Amino acid sequence: MGLPATPALTVDCVIYDPQGRVLLIRRKNEPYQGAYALPGGFVDIGETAENGCRREVREETGLEVSALRLVGVYSDPSRDPRGHTVSAAFMAQLPEATAPTASDDAAAAEWVGNWRGEPLAFDHAKILEDAEKLRGAEGQG
Repeated sequence: MGLPATPALTVDCVIYDPQGRVLLIRRKNEPYQGAYALPGGFVDIGETAENGCRREVREETGLEVSALRLVGVYSDPSRDPRGHTVSAAFMAQLPEATAPTASDDAAAAEWVGNWRGEPLAFDHAKILEDAEKLRGAEGQG
């Protein structure tokens, strides 16, 4: 018996600096070219979601994240116009606001204080809202 056809697994990462700013990238490619997005991407075969998240953050921003906290799983079949994806979204806290270096499929990477006023790609506004609730519940907001 072969494997069934299933959605593609992706990861997204909400990264905070000590000032509470969020690290966002500008997408280099479609869909949502030029829009702000969370660092993330597709999990490789043989890779855990956590390691895929760390790799995507490193590839897109040049930053290293270690401790990850699960924010949630996002599975709306219409979340990605390319096809059905399911994202495991994580969050991380950096001890200092290290300057990111955009690379891979990120045209730019920057710390953003007021992300609520920005149009975000995919369902990343929802992921950020959920991460904020989680931080508030943990007394970090």
